[in-house]
Formats: sequence, structure tokens, C-alpha cells
Amino acid sequence: MTHWRKSSHSGSQPENCVECALLSPYHDPVVGVRDSKAPDGPRLVLTAEAWRELLVQLKREL
Repeated sequence: MTHWRKSSHSGSQPENCVECALLSPYHDPVVGVRDSKAPDGPRLVLTAEAWRELLVQLKREL
């Protein structure tokens, strides 16, 4: 079972947030990103390297 985690920035509106999950933890890890309002909807799937770079870029914007 995949464990999706909500963004800590969801604050007082937890229905409006981004969730992420480690989809393949053992070999060539990838991270899934989805909208919490549409858990069965489309997802972004990023390599671990792309996920790290996305986090770096987002932190620069905050």
C-alpha cells in the first residue's frame, strides 16, 4: 500500500494541498505527486533526482 503524505503547508485548508509518496523505494526510486482533491486523478512521477531539484527550486521561491 502506498503511503501518501500531505504538504505541511496545507494549513487550515487540508483539502487544497499536494500529496507525495515514494512509489518504488527499492530500485530506481520515484516519487509520485498528486492533488489531494483528486486522489485517483493524474499524478506526476519524478525520479529521485528530479524530486530533489524540485524541492530546491520551491525552497528558493519561499
